Amino acid sequence: MALIYIVEDDKNIAEIESFALKNIGHTVKEFSSAKEFYRELDKRVPDLFLLDIMLPDEDGLSIIRKLKADPRTAYPPIILVTAKTSEIDKVKGLDLGADDYMTKPFGVMELISRVKALLRRSQVIGAMPLVLSFETIRMEEEKHLVTVDNQPCELTYKEYELLKLLLINAGIVTSREVILDKIWGTDFEGESRTLDMHIKTLRKKLKDAGSYIKTVRNVGYILTRED
Repeated sequence: MALIYIVEDDKNIAEIESFALKNIGHTVKEFSSAKEFYRELDKRVPDLFLLDIMLPDEDGLSIIRKLKADPRTAYPPIILVTAKTSEIDKVKGLDLGADDYMTKPFGVMELISRVKALLRRSQVIGAMPLVLSFETIRMEEEKHLVTVDNQPCELTYKEYELLKLLLINAGIVTSREVILDKIWGTDFEGESRTLDMHIKTLRKKLKDAGSYIKTVRNVGYILTRED
């Protein structure tokens, strides 16, 4: 089963989360501070992070930024747990790379369901080829490296994930709804413009190879050499 790190300073909530996840066979480690969490992370990377947004020594959003910036920790899914009801905090977390969120208080069955779903998805991703390519575009998953015409191409986390989704589905139209769900974890209307801007910047960074990303009007996008 999976190794899960719970980063939560509320002992009662951490104990409930830990008990529920251990009860279905997972190995769980609890941390009440970011400092304690980072110390253990240096030793071993878990299969999933359950991260509180409010911690005594560091904001959960800041932790997400660090996890996603490090190739070692960029891929395990993150569930953001927050007592805040502000929509902006949830959107910020998802945009930074969190895969899902739960607002306190939440039910044990909801927690188990969300954890199971994300672990299934990460196992599918882990089974993908380590190298994805299309024409002059090459993506090496282990190195988190993208090259175009053998030249490095620097992408943001979202741009990288967007390109990966298009590479996986090369030659097949990927709908806007699927892209929003896979990359942003939501079909929230406000992300539609964000998607268009990410496609625009991704095309620009890929230079000539950016022309392979075609817009299918009112449907989505496709990576193809055909006009």
